[in-house]
Amino acid sequence: MKALTKKLLNNFLIGIFAVIPIVIILQIIIFVKDRLTDLFSLVYGYADSYLYTFVVFVLSFFILVSIGHEIVIKGRPLVIRAFEHIIDRIPFLNTIYRVLKKVINMFTSDDQTIAKEVVYVEYPKDGIWVPAYVTNRYENKYVLFIPTSPNPTSGFTVIADKSKVIHSEMDIEDATSFIVSVGVDYDKANEMAKLP
Repeated sequence: MKALTKKLLNNFLIGIFAVIPIVIILQIIIFVKDRLTDLFSLVYGYADSYLYTFVVFVLSFFILVSIGHEIVIKGRPLVIRAFEHIIDRIPFLNTIYRVLKKVINMFTSDDQTIAKEVVYVEYPKDGIWVPAYVTNRYENKYVLFIPTSPNPTSGFTVIADKSKVIHSEMDIEDATSFIVSVGVDYDKANEMAKLP
């Protein structure tokens, strides 16, 4: 009886861990659907017309595509510059906006001046190596963001000497996958072998 209970519990846990990624993806899809439904209801509530709502969504789509295209070709469009000019004059909000913009640019920009490399650093003590994102540098000092598993958006920001970090072949996507998967998705065994 004890062996059967243990086997059932083991299979139950394996089943839970197999279903968790599917549930998370479904939750994300449901969240996006709910936000779009709320937006649709808001727009439809003003006009009480499906045609008007459809036109608003199509126009919004093309406006966002146009803004994205203009950013790729010329840089920031006038609309965004005007918004940033207004935000710059509002205390506290200007700081949040500036920081969010820098963080998003770090992960999405092709600009090579933005630090987007991944390194290993000993943290929280010697002999324990963790991946970290290089977010900034000054001379021989690195500013690192050390994410925590399985949520890479939480973590620690530290300053480390260049001699204390080991460069990784991972890119941001590889490192994020490694962190979210709590190390299961890690194909850099050669890097692991080289760590002291």
